[in-house]
Amino acid sequence: MPAATGHIVVDKQFPAPPTTAECLAELGIACYEPFQLQRAYDLQPLFQRGVNGRGETIVIVDAFGSPSIASDLQTFDRAFGLPAPPSFNVITPEGAPGPLSACGNDPFGCSDYYGWTDETSLDVEWSHAMAPEANILLVESPTSETEGIQGFPDIVAAENFVIDHHLGEVITQSFGATEQTFASPSQIYGLESAYRNAEAQGVTVLASSGDQGATDYLADATCCYTTRAIDWPASDPLVTAVGGTQLHLNNQGYPTAPASVWNDPSTLFVPGPLYTWGASGGGLSTVFSRPAFQDGVARVVGNQRGTPDISMSAAVNGAVDFYDSTDPSVAPGWSIVGGTSEASPLFSGVVALADQEAGHSLGYLNPALYQVATQPWSGIVPVVGGNNTFTFCTSYSSTTGACTSVPVTVNGFQATHFYNDATGWGTVDAAQFVPALARSSGHQPH
Repeated sequence: MPAATGHIVVDKQFPAPPTTAECLAELGIACYEPFQLQRAYDLQPLFQRGVNGRGETIVIVDAFGSPSIASDLQTFDRAFGLPAPPSFNVITPEGAPGPLSACGNDPFGCSDYYGWTDETSLDVEWSHAMAPEANILLVESPTSETEGIQGFPDIVAAENFVIDHHLGEVITQSFGATEQTFASPSQIYGLESAYRNAEAQGVTVLASSGDQGATDYLADATCCYTTRAIDWPASDPLVTAVGGTQLHLNNQGYPTAPASVWNDPSTLFVPGPLYTWGASGGGLSTVFSRPAFQDGVARVVGNQRGTPDISMSAAVNGAVDFYDSTDPSVAPGWSIVGGTSEASPLFSGVVALADQEAGHSLGYLNPALYQVATQPWSGIVPVVGGNNTFTFCTSYSSTTGACTSVPVTVNGFQATHFYNDATGWGTVDAAQFVPALARSSGHQPH
């Protein structure tokens, strides 16, 4: 899996979308369908009064994309009784990805390429599940992004094309690179043109906060720094960073416990279900100082930009069903996936609903988000259980896969009723949050 795509796919296929009970029985972990997350985030009151994303466009940016995404989305919609989006389009402003037979133009091989097709299916299908009547625009880049600057010039150019041509109101990015893997902070500053452009033209930009808790991948895409580290572009003050929670839902989608910080332990160290390693990315930037919108949380972030800003479902023990039929080595079928690259498209759907509610694009979101968070009846739900401490190995046996080093633990951040660097302000009850955000937001030019 490419390090820059924040998703964790469980290596098991199902002939039909698995239910929560089936995932628990076969894998020992929960999984969820769209109706369960729609209920968990209290979307039905909005849907019932026609707030469903109609008239808005969600822009999804992915390297390579997926050649089967149009038919895969149709399969997903049929399975769950969802309407087709009013429009679904794919563009390649920086050039089309290479042919499937050559695994695209991916120097990292087919596993990386198919990681991106899984990513594309997740992003498209679950942004659509949250805002079923929003248009979807998939923007494919011809260059994979793993760590450092590698794929970002093409990504930034493609995003500038979208913004300049007014093709959508909210951009979701389910990728990121550890700040320390760039040659210098100036290299990151040189990639900010799309986010400055988005701020000036009233486009909201989101990004996943990462899947390695309070640390992140090394430059060679192996895990991990032994000190705290976070992802860019989530760390950019012009971007809304979306972290991860774990939902605890029954078969009907009702909570059996409050949402907690996503922190699935590795079975290398803690006995339990396989596949569940990962935690909500978050911490303090080494590149960006504290932006004005975080002045009210200065006692938490100090003088640096803190992430995430908000969080949505990301746990693998609580993964979501998705469909991707691209990989010819695997029979077409259903799988489950988690990670903060689930969280960002989920929140893009919420933003599309708020855009519709407001009657205009909300644009640069962070000032309004932090203002809303301090108000009663904001619809923001604090996540008060758990932390994003992360434990990992630095070397493994080539034959057994067992850890052959002393495990390294990077201490993370505790969730609280206030802003924190594990989940930001927490998560949302959309029926309250969408109108509150719509009232408080607007296009705020630089």
